[in-house]
Amino acid sequence: MPRLKVGVVFGGRSEEHPVSLKSAREVAQNLDPEKYEPLYIGITKSGSWKLCDGPDPGWENGDCRPVALSPDSDTHGLLVLEEGRYSTIRLDVVLPVLHGPFGEDGAMQGLLELSGIPYIGCDIQSSALCMDKSLAYVVAGSAGIATPNFWTVTADETVDPTRLTYPVFVKPTRSGSSFGVTKVSRREELPGAVETARRYDAKVLIEEAVVGSEIGCAVLGNESDLVVGEVDRIALSHGFFRIHQEDAPETGSDNSTAIVPADIPEDSRLLVQETAKAVYRALGCRGLSRVDMFLREDGEVVLNEVNTFPGMTSYSRYPRMMAAAGLPLSEVIDRTVSLALTGKTR
Repeated sequence: MPRLKVGVVFGGRSEEHPVSLKSAREVAQNLDPEKYEPLYIGITKSGSWKLCDGPDPGWENGDCRPVALSPDSDTHGLLVLEEGRYSTIRLDVVLPVLHGPFGEDGAMQGLLELSGIPYIGCDIQSSALCMDKSLAYVVAGSAGIATPNFWTVTADETVDPTRLTYPVFVKPTRSGSSFGVTKVSRREELPGAVETARRYDAKVLIEEAVVGSEIGCAVLGNESDLVVGEVDRIALSHGFFRIHQEDAPETGSDNSTAIVPADIPEDSRLLVQETAKAVYRALGCRGLSRVDMFLREDGEVVLNEVNTFPGMTSYSRYPRMMAAAGLPLSEVIDRTVSLALTGKTR
């Protein structure tokens, strides 16, 4: 059988550019060379697309060629600029190893839909929906899933600090990881927290602080046929969980440890997994996603957020949860490729 030509897209214009590079390196190490012929497409922070040798450090300074993903489905692949002329490379599937805006928000997925190339992960609608935490809460809430109480503040709005009960979390509504997130314990801290969030998004989310354990569940599959990983729990020594904000995350966080499998009762574990699947289906996810939740002391599970292309680094939660359930990253990749090639498109 000929190897599948897989376009691995990484980098991107979001604040999560460095995380994407690390995820792509881990993916590259777990692509079976007997099954796949990878073509690495790096996107610089300024938005330039380059066909390169791989996502290694300094990739931009290596032997790169300007490249574009053709929106013409007849081309079905890449346009590579060489000596003033474009050549074409047909792709079988695209693996968009991108995090945050322009990667997980439906923008890349829209281009891939135009191109006619099967791609791994959520479609336009579910990507955009999950990226906007306030909209995700509305849809999940309508499906009977518990969410925090929340308020949104648009670019031209101000918020009355006396309306809120503290503490609250202030977040960019459409951003990834923990960039721009502030825990506000006093009303005088609120304006500054809103301005911090606005550095990343004009639309700001204010939500109640949920008292409970932070837990997550990795989900893989399409529609009714879903596989879940082991549940994890974030053990905090102080402060709040800031994913990918550490100086050297490979050596561990300064205030948190991910416990996999989570040290929670068996009935809670099963409830968390079933809730994760319910969230995944309600928001229309496909391929893979990580569903983050809170587990209250009374056993209630509350949605936190959904990452439609979670981190795949050596220290990321999604691959660790799947590995604990018996699915190494190489098999996760195989399954997502199969889902992309056989799943329904728009």
